Amino acid sequence: MVSVEKTLTEELVAPWAEWQVNYSDGQRLLEAGTYALTEGAIAAGLGVFAGYPITPATDIAEFMSKRLPQIDGYYLQAEDELAGMHMCAGASLGGQKAMTATSGPGYTLMHDAYGWAIVNEIPIVVVDAMRVGPVSGITGAPGQGEFYVARYCSHGGNIETIVLSPNSVQETFWLTIDAFNLAERFRTVVTILTDQVVADMSEDLFLPSDYRELSEIVVPRRHNMEMPFFPANSSEIDLAPNVIGEGTGVCVSPYTHTEEGYDIENMEAQWAQTFRLINKIRHHKEEILRYEAVGLEDAEVVAVAYGATARTVKTAVLEARSQGIKAGFLRLISLWPFPDELFERDLRYLVCELNYDGQLVREVMRAAPDRESVHFMGKSGELHTVAEVCTALHGVAKHQQMPEQPYIWTEVS
Repeated sequence: MVSVEKTLTEELVAPWAEWQVNYSDGQRLLEAGTYALTEGAIAAGLGVFAGYPITPATDIAEFMSKRLPQIDGYYLQAEDELAGMHMCAGASLGGQKAMTATSGPGYTLMHDAYGWAIVNEIPIVVVDAMRVGPVSGITGAPGQGEFYVARYCSHGGNIETIVLSPNSVQETFWLTIDAFNLAERFRTVVTILTDQVVADMSEDLFLPSDYRELSEIVVPRRHNMEMPFFPANSSEIDLAPNVIGEGTGVCVSPYTHTEEGYDIENMEAQWAQTFRLINKIRHHKEEILRYEAVGLEDAEVVAVAYGATARTVKTAVLEARSQGIKAGFLRLISLWPFPDELFERDLRYLVCELNYDGQLVREVMRAAPDRESVHFMGKSGELHTVAEVCTALHGVAKHQQMPEQPYIWTEVS
């Protein structure tokens, strides 16, 4: 058993830290992350799910095909992931909250429609259940290779994205509600970047007895029945899209467009549109920031992780502290926009992620005061063990070269 100081500070910065305290009337189940995600979407008011089955996200489609008809919702089987994303865009423009789910290969395929939805400010939630790569890899093994893909999810640049990542079945339920809220608030596509472990594993899951009681925390779909459709520089970033078929004359386009949605080749219009798409998120980062931290108050070395990886990393940090290492733990929940502000302290960082090429670690190097103090511990296809991370923490804390370990890619700046 890990022995931890009584004064150790633990912090969860996320809206569900309060939600799960306020809503205690319900049932406890043993269910998978895919089931929790399905129920979270329905609790958030999902009306349409359109997608194409792919491991490890297939169970989401199966659960949706059963649950949505029970609540007068719609399940649409698409011919591929790109079509599913376009169906979600149409459903959202028609007034429904919409969602799709996939894994890496399908996530890449839908990026044309993904960018189209972002530039037309269409709220959609997309789930990417990551598996190990490269490319299609192993369908039943976890990976974290789409960290940057989720950020740069369309051609042309000039966008900001919102990406969240859960690390437990229970958190998946609440985080899914949060993802829909952010999609509605910021009129954009929000990605839930989960992984094979969190998606497939079964854990204790609490579900509120009546989702209607969650109305106080669920952001509703609002209908904008007036022009302009795309108010450039507007402070009303959560102004909902017009409803197609209601006489509003809505026009949507992947090109630079006017406030009414019509194509225009004009740099002033292009600047106004880009300014809005980027700054409506950048200027409200504090609303999007979500993270978990343990022991940062006296930490000299901080282990950084997200998703399933963070589960064993957190335990390793507690073990290292019991052995006299002043270690801290930082789990990123909101991955994008990247929380630079969490890395302002001049500390040593050990970044653990499920890939060998190092993706999250590059952003930590960019944000930290001294990139030479940032160290990388990559693994692929299976989680880091507590012993592996603990060994690395000892090395980093003592300014030593991290020892070579089987299937571990370590780099010291």
